[in-house]
Amino acid sequence: MLVTGGAMRRYGLEVGESEPLSGTLGRLGSLEVRLARGPREIWRAQRLRYRVFYQEMSAKPDVIARMFRRDADRFDKACDHLLVIDHAAKGRFGGIKPKVVGTYRLMRQSAANRLGGFYTQSEFDLAPLLARHPGQRFLELGRSCVLKPYRNKRTVELLWSGIWAYLEHHRIDAMFGCASFDGTDPDSLALPLSFLHHHARSQGEWSAAAHPEHYVGMDRLPAEMVDAKLALRQMPPLIKGYLRLGARFGTGAVIDRQFGTTDVLVVLPVAAIDKRYAAYYGGDNARHAA
Repeated sequence: MLVTGGAMRRYGLEVGESEPLSGTLGRLGSLEVRLARGPREIWRAQRLRYRVFYQEMSAKPDVIARMFRRDADRFDKACDHLLVIDHAAKGRFGGIKPKVVGTYRLMRQSAANRLGGFYTQSEFDLAPLLARHPGQRFLELGRSCVLKPYRNKRTVELLWSGIWAYLEHHRIDAMFGCASFDGTDPDSLALPLSFLHHHARSQGEWSAAAHPEHYVGMDRLPAEMVDAKLALRQMPPLIKGYLRLGARFGTGAVIDRQFGTTDVLVVLPVAAIDKRYAAYYGGDNARHAA
């Protein structure tokens, strides 16, 4: 369907943007991946984030977050929210009640421009990176979490098949976002941080660094002291997943006191994604079968 510039603006789109992506993006058994449909489903994603970040992990809620038991900020309204829904989940009083068990927050560059920047820009200086790629479309990935009983290959693959459909629909050229290590002592993370610095650092036209006022050095060990196998074993599953896809990481980490984490910048041009994964997540295979 051809959408004129005037019509696009009526739908809240900028000229050149794609229409919203609707419908199921993947199924595997009782699990479905798709975008949130309206404020109530965004609220369910925020409740899941609160449960994982604040109740299970070490994030410190403010008064509003504690009162409403949800993780929310000003960026949520400008983002798309990818959900994994278990349609066979049981309700508190028995019976079947579909439940949001996984989520990812997706923010396109056009939405960031309307808000004055990406969430990631509060920690990392992305301006030079974005300026070096003026014709490319960027997507910020953030607020990723999965309910504990569902932290397995099936759920993660569904999330990534949904992300891949989103990339293709909106013709995204590159992704970035914060990924986190639990804890705020970088010396206790010396090995995995040093591995990322020496062996997986973004360079050249894709380089980016933490803002000077937040900068924490990642080269805490010399390259010859980095045991790669041990470093990978200490890596959070999300970061290991990004590495497998072909991601590189910015220079310098940032301590996030509110969330109790040490954050690193993930940089992943779509063209750099390993072709095996591109074919797998973009393919018409069993995870798209109901």
